Amino acid sequence: MTSLDGFSKVQLEDGVLRVTIATAENGTSLDGEGLVQGARALEAVGDRIGSVLLVGEGPNFCAGGNVRAFASAPVRSECVAEVAGVFHDFVRALDAVTVPVIAGVHGWAAGAGMSLVCLTDVAIGGPGTKLRPAYPSIGYTPDGGMSWTLPRIVGDARAREILITDTVLSGDEAVRLGILSRLVGDDVVQDEALRLARTLAAGPTSSYSGIKTLVRDSRSRTLAEQLDAEAESIAAAADSPVGREGVDAFIEKRRADFASVK
Repeated sequence: MTSLDGFSKVQLEDGVLRVTIATAENGTSLDGEGLVQGARALEAVGDRIGSVLLVGEGPNFCAGGNVRAFASAPVRSECVAEVAGVFHDFVRALDAVTVPVIAGVHGWAAGAGMSLVCLTDVAIGGPGTKLRPAYPSIGYTPDGGMSWTLPRIVGDARAREILITDTVLSGDEAVRLGILSRLVGDDVVQDEALRLARTLAAGPTSSYSGIKTLVRDSRSRTLAEQLDAEAESIAAAADSPVGREGVDAFIEKRRADFASVK
């Protein structure tokens, strides 16, 4: 896996853009440089990627913001606003991605870490994975979109309870609620996330993009409007290189080679 020019926290290999969002330094808190590099890379690489993989380096996926830095700042509001601005630039870039976004969630995903988990398409954890909003514990309110994504995953009432009571969610509970996709062994969380990211990167990218667009736009549509959008999308897919390869492979009883038609 090789780093992109000038980017130490972002690597691209086999169509997978790997972004390190936290390191062991400062207790696996959110890594500002990783977020800046990640946002820039997402804008720069464009069609060169087939999936995005979010990882943390150290004992946790991401333990949240650097609270010690908040405490030592001359003007705390300015410090937190700056951190939120950098974080939200990355969130916007991630939300705009049309390829699958995967996270390997080992250890804690707290605060900003949990916000990132809620943004992914597939989040893989382990029996030892734990999630926690963490914001109320320091008297703060959510950032990173958690107040928007979490209600859409678990419902408004459950989201309010989780956020207000600062609930610690086990891996099993997070899967049951739909925040994590599935659990694997703690020692293979990142390996499995990378395997999936590589598999999806070699898959029907335009199909994934269409799925993500349909799901995203369904938030503001009626069922009748969504049916029209689905009909238009599937018809376009049928005559696309990817759609042709998929159907032809099915008829010819062979494995589709989507990478050859991207």
